[in-house]
Amino acid sequence: MRIRFFEKEDLPAILAIQKKAPQAAQWQAHDYSRLAVLPGGMILVADLETVTPRKVLGFAAFYRVIDEAEIQNLAVDPEHLRQGVARALLEQAKQRLRGAGTKRCFLEVRAGNKTALELYFSVGFGLYARRKNYYRNPPEDALVLCLELFPPAVGP
Repeated sequence: MRIRFFEKEDLPAILAIQKKAPQAAQWQAHDYSRLAVLPGGMILVADLETVTPRKVLGFAAFYRVIDEAEIQNLAVDPEHLRQGVARALLEQAKQRLRGAGTKRCFLEVRAGNKTALELYFSVGFGLYARRKNYYRNPPEDALVLCLELFPPAVGP
């Protein structure tokens, strides 16, 4: 498995994975195309480069403003869950965001999504805030998580 930047040819695979992943934001093709060309946009793709054509396993979409970033969407093909795909995407994103001078990264996740919370906490995210009744269908709180990429300086 390798992690690489999004290419326009990845769009059909990303949309197919997103459709099979109800926890993911259900974006339109133009949302990904637009994010990919924004100065602060970054979409990473996990694929199997050993098969032809390449098989996309998952993706993660980020948007960065100055020194903060947000994970806007992340999904893994259900056939490849619990195989380290999401972790690899997040670890690569941490490196790339740090390299761009990002100090912290935020995300929102359903309070009841225990699998995602376990993953996010295991890669260093911590609880930042709770948004009451943020989600619909079904109604649920959102937990805002934050990952400090450059820990704040301590005293003089």
